[in-house]
Amino acid sequence: MPRPSTFSRLAGRTSPRLIALVVAVIAAGCNSPSVTSSPSQSAVPVSPSAGGSPSAAPSAPPSSPSAVGAIGHKTGGADVVLRIEQGGGFVPIDFLATQAPGFTLFGDGVIVFQPKVDQFPQPDASGATKGVPWRTAKLDEDQVQDLLEFALGPGGLGGARDSYVEGGIADAPDTIFTVHAGGIDKTVVVNALSEEPKPGPDAPIRKAFFRLSSRLQDFDDGGRIPSDVYAPERFRAVLIEREAQGGLHPLAWPWPDLTLADFPTGPSDGSGPTTFPHRTMALDEVGLLKLDGLEGGLQGLAIEAPNGTLYGLILRPLLRDETA
Repeated sequence: MPRPSTFSRLAGRTSPRLIALVVAVIAAGCNSPSVTSSPSQSAVPVSPSAGGSPSAAPSAPPSSPSAVGAIGHKTGGADVVLRIEQGGGFVPIDFLATQAPGFTLFGDGVIVFQPKVDQFPQPDASGATKGVPWRTAKLDEDQVQDLLEFALGPGGLGGARDSYVEGGIADAPDTIFTVHAGGIDKTVVVNALSEEPKPGPDAPIRKAFFRLSSRLQDFDDGGRIPSDVYAPERFRAVLIEREAQGGLHPLAWPWPDLTLADFPTGPSDGSGPTTFPHRTMALDEVGLLKLDGLEGGLQGLAIEAPNGTLYGLILRPLLRDETA
């Protein structure tokens, strides 16, 4: 299986080894279909996630302290090796409650990412919006090494500071990189990341961060590279009180064994979704909503609590390392 330069945006970086691997895959008649390459990107498929079904969530082996490869990393199914997410800025609370990493590489080579979309889903007649399903695939160790080599080198994380927030823009989001590989364990926060940073000593590394961000946030090249739907095993459910309005027909409380007390609130500082009533829900609890197409989550479903209070229900899929 070729290395993950398949997903890169590195013009001119295709190595003789990669070319040989691609030729070998084509000659062997790989089960995954090849895709058309553009001059700026080599594109060959990775393995879909194991499990026999495109909708099957990959199992998460126990965390392992072992390290493999030239760039050492843990190998457990819940070990985060590389991640990107966005946070901060002025955003609606619905967005905050559904915020999630855009890309995660786990220690066993499984990746989970949010596909890049040009048009966001629209609410249905009840005001509820179903999210675009996340995607998953599995990288082999050569592909993992190639991705980590890029992230720590040309992507800038190897020598990065922890923070690039000073002099930023207050209402702009932060891009947050996490890496645990090659003896490096760090989180790097970059405010107002853009393709053309303002001049200054941090401009070169900001450009490197942008290249890495672009690679991770469009990892399947707009859907041209094969992957499977990620089927989460748990969701975070958040209840946000809302007002009644004409024509709104809220869903009756669907959980006979749950009360509002089972949706505790966190610190009342407005710092995150757990400020509101929330709960980690298993698939059987989500199934009581009797709705399909929830793999990508849900926003704005009107639901009436047993005490008559009207809430908007938000569901956010949880990743393999997330317990709440």
